[in-house]
Amino acid sequence: MKRLLPHETDQRFLIFAATGTDLIFNRRVELPEFASFPLVEDANAQPIVVDQMRDLMKVAAKADLGCIIDTLTWMANRDRAAPLGYGADRLAALNQKAVALMCNLRDEAMRDDVLVALCIGPSRDAYARLPPLTVEAARAYHAIQIGTVADAGIDLVNAYTFNQVEEAAGAVLAAKDCGVPIAVSFVVETDGCLDNGTGLEEAIDRVDALTDGAAAYFMVNCAHPDHFSHVLTGHPRLKGMAVNASRCSHAELDNATELDDGDPKELGTEVARLVRSFPDISVVGGCCGSDMRHMREMAACIKT
Repeated sequence: MKRLLPHETDQRFLIFAATGTDLIFNRRVELPEFASFPLVEDANAQPIVVDQMRDLMKVAAKADLGCIIDTLTWMANRDRAAPLGYGADRLAALNQKAVALMCNLRDEAMRDDVLVALCIGPSRDAYARLPPLTVEAARAYHAIQIGTVADAGIDLVNAYTFNQVEEAAGAVLAAKDCGVPIAVSFVVETDGCLDNGTGLEEAIDRVDALTDGAAAYFMVNCAHPDHFSHVLTGHPRLKGMAVNASRCSHAELDNATELDDGDPKELGTEVARLVRSFPDISVVGGCCGSDMRHMREMAACIKT
């Protein structure tokens, strides 16, 4: 069944990009090297993973919002999975299994506004200070993961936490090659810019120029609203945001020994304010430090 994506409908959607911190701090699950994808193979952990997204679906349904459920595959690419002992065949099978888990959950909902997204991330740590991939190198790289599940029932690809224009453009072209819609989500610093100083909306325009506008839409994630709200101008291609609960910088969060979960009510109010100011934003949710408390506040504030 062809489901309408956020840029094709007036419906608003919830997303939850805080799977890692939620699993570690709230659901007491250990993640090796912060990688959640090995849980897909763990029969004991699978119910926890499924319940996490089932909880999101319940929040969305109560508020009469759509929902995008992500697979646990953000780090399930060649370079980030190799240190954990994953070769190409095992990695392909894992991506397929992760998609099947979420597709089964989507079918359980029996709603046409519940979507499954293959979650992908950059080929390496976004802050590794390595030379960026070329567009064509990134295109070939991400085509491997996307192509593995392109015909497995996903509705779109969510490319989270990209901070290099060239790699983001390559991921967009890879998804296009595989015949799957893709939403690219950039990560910004406390000044609202990518790590290399590129402005958020400039990055969107550059990716569009490199790909002839092939992305379905763009988002911003892994930043508090205070970090990027001042750079928004109502760009028509920016449709979503998955926000951090904490106002800390990425460096501060990396060095923190305790979870900073902020104020759920305040975060919900901030997100609703941005949605009212920029009505083209139709995909909202939480990233690092958030949990279902934050999601319920966002859903309630957006609904009202």
